[in-house]
Order: sequence, then C-alpha cells, then structure tokens
Amino acid sequence: MFKDEKDVNVNVETLVANEGSPKFHNADDELLAELGYKAEFKREFSMLETIAFAISIMGVIASVTSTFSFPLVSGGHVGMVWGWFIPCFFVMAVALSMAELVSSMPTSAGLYYFSAKLAPPKYAALASWITGWANITGQVTLVCSIDFTCAQMITSAITVGSNGAIVLSSGATYGILLAILFCHGLVCSAATNVLARLNLFYVMVNVGTTVAAIVALLVCSGDNKVSTKDAFTLFENNTGWANNGWAFLLAFTAPMWTLTGYDSAAHISEEVAGAQRSAPIAIIVGVASTEILGWLLLIAASFATKSVSSLLTTDLPLPLGQLFLDVLGKQGMLTIWSFIIVVQFVTGAAQGVDASRVIFAFARDNALPGSRWWKQVNRHTQTPVNAVWFVMVAAAICGLLGFSAAALSSLAGASVIGLYVSYATPIFLRITSGRNALTPGFFTLGRWYLPVGIVAVSWVAFIVVLLLFPSSQTTSAQGMNYAVVIIMGVFIFASISWVVSAHKWFHGPIKNVDTGRTASFNSKEL
Repeated sequence: MFKDEKDVNVNVETLVANEGSPKFHNADDELLAELGYKAEFKREFSMLETIAFAISIMGVIASVTSTFSFPLVSGGHVGMVWGWFIPCFFVMAVALSMAELVSSMPTSAGLYYFSAKLAPPKYAALASWITGWANITGQVTLVCSIDFTCAQMITSAITVGSNGAIVLSSGATYGILLAILFCHGLVCSAATNVLARLNLFYVMVNVGTTVAAIVALLVCSGDNKVSTKDAFTLFENNTGWANNGWAFLLAFTAPMWTLTGYDSAAHISEEVAGAQRSAPIAIIVGVASTEILGWLLLIAASFATKSVSSLLTTDLPLPLGQLFLDVLGKQGMLTIWSFIIVVQFVTGAAQGVDASRVIFAFARDNALPGSRWWKQVNRHTQTPVNAVWFVMVAAAICGLLGFSAAALSSLAGASVIGLYVSYATPIFLRITSGRNALTPGFFTLGRWYLPVGIVAVSWVAFIVVLLLFPSSQTTSAQGMNYAVVIIMGVFIFASISWVVSAHKWFHGPIKNVDTGRTASFNSKEL
C-alpha cells in the first residue's frame, strides 16, 4: 500500500520552473503549487509530531470519559466492550480511504478539495460546497462539545472535592467554557513550531493517563471486579427501547464521537514536512492506537463496574467519574481526574487548530461570509489567527445550548454527523465518478480502494441514521435528539445560499499560484 518513498517524497533544492515562475524550496511546496495553492505556512510538523497531533485530537481517555454513559445505557458490560470493538473495523475503512486521498492531495482544504477533484466537472463546485459546510459544522460543534465536557469535568472535580457541598449551575459551567475557549484561542494562535512541539507533550499526557487509568481500574478494584464472563457478556438494556438489538446499536455513539477529527492530518498538511507520507501515516496510526487504547480502557472499566445502575444514577455529570470515585476513593479519583481534565483541555486545543485551518482554507476559496478576514495569515506567527478566533466565538455561541442537556447531547451528535458526512462524500465520489481521477500518492489502496470505499460509505450512511434517533423509544421534549434540527438548519442555510447566490460565484477551490507548469487539474475545474 505504500509506494517507494523516493518516487513521491524526494527533497529538491530550490528550483525555478521557468522565467517568471515561483521558486520552490522543497517537494511539498512544489506539489502544493500543482494543487493550486501557494505555500503560506512554515512546515514545522515532523512525522512524529503529525502522528502526535492525530492521536491528541481524539484524546482517548477524555473522550471515553465523556461518552461512557452511552454504553452503560445501551448494553451495560456488552455495550462497553463490544459497542466499542465492532465500529472500530468500519471506522478504519473510512480512515484508510481518507489516508489515500490525503496522500494524493495534501492541502489544508482537505475534504472539500477532494470532492471538487473527484466529482464530475459539472457538479464539482456543488460537491465542494456541501462537503465544506458539513465539515465546518462538525469542526465548530466538536470544539464546543469537547470544551463544554472539559467544563463539566471541572465542575465534577469541584463537587467531589467539596464532598457534594458545591454543585455549580449551568451558568457557572458556561462561564468555565468561555474561559477554556479563551485559553484555546491564545494557544491556537501560536506559531506552527510551538504548536508542533506542544503536541509531543499532548500525546505523552494522553497515552500516559490512559495507561494509568487502565492499570488503576484493574488493580485497585481488587476482588470487587466482576467475572470475566460478566465483563464480556452481561447485557443490560437501560435505553427504554424494547428491541435489545437496537438498544445495543446505540452504544456505537461512544466510539463514533471519539473516533473523529483524524482528518486533522489533512488540514495541517500545509504545515507538515513530507506531507504525502506523514499525513496518511498519522491518520492510520492515530485511529489504530486510539481504537486499541479505548478498547483496553473500556474492558478495564467493564471489569471494575459492579453495578451499572448505580453509575447511571450518580449525581456527577459524567458516570466514569463515579466509577473512579468508587474504585480509587476521593483522593485517587481527583488525582487521575486532574490528568483527564488536562487531556480534555489539550484535545480541545488540538481540535481548535484543526477547525481554524478548515475555516482558513474555506475562506481562502472565498466560500465564507467575510472571507477576506478569515483567510488572513498573521505576519508574526504565520498562522490564521483570525480564523482561530472565528472558531472560538462560534463555539461559544453553540455553547449556549449547554443550558439544555438534550440540546447539548444533540450538539455532540450533530458534530459527528457533520464530520462523517464530509468524510464520506469524497470517498463516495472516489468509488463512483472519480475512479480514474486520482493520482496516487505515497499511500495507496490500489485495487482495494473500491471494496474499502464501499464499506466506508455504507457504514457512514448507517451511522448517520443511527445518530438521529433518541436514546429512548418513548421520549419527551427533554429527552429528544435534536441533532436533526442542527444538521438540517445548516443544510437549509447552505442550500438556500447555493440556490440564491453561491452557484454564481463559488466555483470550487481557487487557484492562487502559477507554477509555470500543468497543474493537477485545469483552472476551469478549480
């Protein structure tokens, strides 16, 4: 699946294609120019740092903590273990397909650029428009979801630390969210070399805390662990759905929420050295390591869970916090919880960087209101600072939904739906109209692209429908899943914008550099 690195990743000295052509200092910038864009960032991310970024953005220990209630409700022990294990295979199909696309076209525009390249020329701009808006919806709402959960983790720590005497209100939680978003705005505005080094710290805290949690749950639970048979096979349906099979499927929500954001390797590819090689490897390694660590963590949690019902009735916002409290005691829980908060914070920071690059790229192609502001690159940091603060303000507005538990849960579902629709669109085009349109990069699926792509697209179609269902068969306004409202709101806005005006002025990715040679596809297609 990997081509000879010499064929696609050869460093070249400064070259001049012909008189009047731009100079390229390495093969990355030359390829980017062939894709239609000039280099505007410093390539400070090494392969190791790119892999660290992909792993950090999924933040396995923090993400499992955030979503632990889903498998508890939808299957109990079976939901924890097998509700995570099964989706991993299908998510890997999506990741492999995306890795192939990124290796061929490493640009911050990412998914909407892939759609424009692979769609029939007549529909290239529309495919790019739909993919771009779906991705932006997922990116911004995911920043909000991650940071709001971080705020909830902080309130849980305060409640436990005060022995239940202090229970912060929704307003106070929102205030903590705003503080977190402000800090992330500062971090994400930093220079690329700073961000690259920070991700090495991020991944060490992330992986280290996950391993520590696995060991702590297994060791400290002592003789209070359930049997191996119960840990892997005991099923409890607490959803309210009469059909146990359907109830179990709802446990898939947890891994789907965790296994998002790995497209980040594409969005920072203009800041990555050897992007054709490093970006696809980062996607594959990031997804595989998160899947493995997440499954081991949930197996440990399953062994340590003596009573599913007691965890579901906890006063803490996050049931895993109660499990740590039961197993480790107050001091032990607060110690590991502090590290989980750090992991969630850095996960939000990584997601903020990812989202800002998407905003920058879409604005660079003049696809957003106020694009001339959001596509600016700060001359001091050489990063899209304006796009960073666009993301933080938009996430803060989305955070107002946190005053309703149902709306906040729906926001998380909407982020997953938006992201996976944007993942599946170029993959669908790859296996249909774009079968012969792709120039293979360092990583290629070869003839396997078709079956892998079919599995990936079929899985996304299934999971999108699943994520629109409420958690209970009989629901109320408080328990309803409003993800469809959020998704349809964005879809209607994007559709009306396209019909009324965007089809006249948005023609897909805009070429902003002349290489003096034939680009990957001509200007009309751009």
